[in-house]
Amino acid sequence: MTTSAPAFLWRLAPSIYGPSVLFSLGEYAILPLVAVIAVGMGANLALAGVIASAAVVGQVLGNLPASWVVSRAGERAAMLIAAAVALVGCLGLAFAPTPALLGVAVLLIGFAAAAFGLARHAFMTTRVPLRFRARALSLLGGTNRLGRFVGPFLAAAVVVATGDPEAPVWAFVACLVLASGLVAWAPDPERRVPGPAGAPEAAGEREAAGAAEAAGEREAAGVAPRTGVLGAVRDGGAALLRVGGAAAILSGMRSIRDVLLPLWGVSIGLDATQVALVVGISGTVDFLFFYTSGQIMDRYGRLWASLPAMIVMAAGFLVLAGTHDLPGAAVWLLVIAVVVGLGNGLSSGINMTLGADLAPVDRPAPFLAAWRTLTDFGGAVAPLAVSALAAVSLPVASLAAGALAVAGAVGFARWIPRYLPHVSRTPPRSGD
Repeated sequence: MTTSAPAFLWRLAPSIYGPSVLFSLGEYAILPLVAVIAVGMGANLALAGVIASAAVVGQVLGNLPASWVVSRAGERAAMLIAAAVALVGCLGLAFAPTPALLGVAVLLIGFAAAAFGLARHAFMTTRVPLRFRARALSLLGGTNRLGRFVGPFLAAAVVVATGDPEAPVWAFVACLVLASGLVAWAPDPERRVPGPAGAPEAAGEREAAGAAEAAGEREAAGVAPRTGVLGAVRDGGAALLRVGGAAAILSGMRSIRDVLLPLWGVSIGLDATQVALVVGISGTVDFLFFYTSGQIMDRYGRLWASLPAMIVMAAGFLVLAGTHDLPGAAVWLLVIAVVVGLGNGLSSGINMTLGADLAPVDRPAPFLAAWRTLTDFGGAVAPLAVSALAAVSLPVASLAAGALAVAGAVGFARWIPRYLPHVSRTPPRSGD
């Protein structure tokens, strides 16, 4: 019997989507306040910025160790281990006596986020049917967007209620306890949803056939199967670097938005409330369109979501570059923020979906670890480069962002049809 998309995704809600919402909600409730806590401990602004960025660094560095944990312990156990590590990080945030130990605690939270994310990604890769894989992963991306959207409001409410800027740390602790409870006591998704050996449809017949053919070729040639992250990189190196390079640019564009739009608002004379409003509206548009991306990818192909998303963001930043000194610059910023939010919303789940499409069916975790390290690296480096350009000229930084988005669009247009021909175009399906 063919399972419908809503029925299948509903089965994953208690053990995958629910914990994901809780983890993301708690994480983004405390991350905006890390710099505030650091300054309160005596750190200067530069050091506070470094401590706040430790979460991103931890996430980049944590993907490869997370692959080892997921491969050996399984997705469910890896999520529980990640929650425990995040809990240790929260305790460090609450009780660290020095800024240095505070930075270590934030780094641990980044490590935990990497493991939690990789475990969910690997599970969805091996168990979700190809025909609605993109919708499942876009919904997973939507849980992260929900956390980014609601988390800061949760933090503000907790601070107002308690008068303590560190109180959101305990909100994260509560979220972690609830998430761990769902993972531990909800029906085990690894048993309710068979893996690729028990359900070839989960990965897609073409992918299963391709994996079997590749394994047969290796056996005929007397080549031992490669294991671990390095083996996955060697086996899928060209696709990883090419499609993954475009995906890293997309990840970078998302981070650039978070840096460039507030800087632009300050530069044209907006106050903190107005800047927050512009960024909030952009985030709202982003959140509203997260599921649309998955519907487009499943019905019409991966290229029909990735390419428009990059083109829309490229157009937004290229136009923004010429508006700094125009009358009504604030209105222009708001319009561009909406446009960029739309492009970012249309990109929800794309990187996870492409990584799942390329990952080996029998051992996805090592490949996904390399994939996520590459895309997270793009998300970490791109805003730093744009920030350096912004110190010289904001319009130049915006032009560079637009040019980078164009490069990403070209990469997707060239490499998705080459390495993923069976999902670059998909005819519409009914009944899903």
